[in-house]
Amino acid sequence: MAGRIITVAQQKGGSGKTTVAVNLAIRLRALGHSVALIDTDPQGSLGRWFLERLDRVGEDDDLEFSTSSAWGASYESEKLKKRFDFVIIDTPPKIDSDLRPALRVADLVIVPVAASHVDLWATEGVLDLARREKAEAMIVLNRTRPNTRLGAEIAEKAGELGAIVATAQLANRVAYAETLGQGMGASETARNGAARDEIHNLTQEILAFWP
Repeated sequence: MAGRIITVAQQKGGSGKTTVAVNLAIRLRALGHSVALIDTDPQGSLGRWFLERLDRVGEDDDLEFSTSSAWGASYESEKLKKRFDFVIIDTPPKIDSDLRPALRVADLVIVPVAASHVDLWATEGVLDLARREKAEAMIVLNRTRPNTRLGAEIAEKAGELGAIVATAQLANRVAYAETLGQGMGASETARNGAARDEIHNLTQEILAFWP
């Protein structure tokens, strides 16, 4: 069976796209799935993470990385899904016609939203473009602060945008930034139990998207 393509997209920079892509990939690998990562962002953060990982843990035949132009993302992902269970595309922080190929091929679009109204406003353009490409989208609240009025308000407003809002949320934890710089996922280190639970819950919710 062909693999699933997950595109991570958000027009606002600093939303945590690479963090979500990396941690989702590492958790899927831990569950026994093969994963290919595609970086279409010229900034290259995902590629830097992968090189750090190679230095730290070595090669893994079931975790592959490649780069692509925005327009080449559809061809590259369609090719990789024949060999991998999941293909995860990390996209640049912009919303224009260049993003369309990565949305068009996606079985699911993950839209990270940091806990601010500015980030939420930026989400509308991504969701609109995803709808035009007939792609299902899931909003993931990222860098949240539990039990705050702002967090609850952002979650409520996100639900009004017409997309699925993941029940699982990623809190504002140093562990995510720290492990990213080490070429690791937050779920791979024993002392990050809360982060590990968050990533596990989000991954399970994404897997449940496909019956």
